[in-house]
Amino acid sequence: MTGSEGNPPKRRLVRRTAEGKIGGVCAGLADYFNTDVALVRAAWVVLSIWPGAVVMGVIAYLAAWLLMPRAEATDGAAAAVQPRLVRSRTDRRIAGICGGLAEYFDMDPTIVRVAWVILSIVAGAVVFGVVAYLIAWFIIPPAPLPTWQPSPSTT
Repeated sequence: MTGSEGNPPKRRLVRRTAEGKIGGVCAGLADYFNTDVALVRAAWVVLSIWPGAVVMGVIAYLAAWLLMPRAEATDGAAAAVQPRLVRSRTDRRIAGICGGLAEYFDMDPTIVRVAWVILSIVAGAVVFGVVAYLIAWFIIPPAPLPTWQPSPSTT
């Protein structure tokens, strides 16, 4: 049996430079794993700033940049609508990072907040937890403003 009828085409891991910030590596990974690019960027940065892993994170990104082929302009795989990871506007304590993660993963935001604090303390890297939060604040975009606006009251 050599027929390829009915078999979907193989997905390829490619750099998506059109959607990327630097080289399209994280955008390509997000497309391949069918997840939001902000989540991939945040995970890459958090894993790269883990104590002692900064150089390895940069080297891994450069290696991925060199090894991953660039996506062809006609490839429409990235056009699929996916949920976006955004900072929450409604459930926020500081910047809406944990609230946005909770909304994205459909979890209780208190669990996300407690897990963030516990992981920061247990790992002995409270500074790492704070730095990771600040970087997530920078990487994860805010939720869009509602498109509807109440009409101003005339008195």
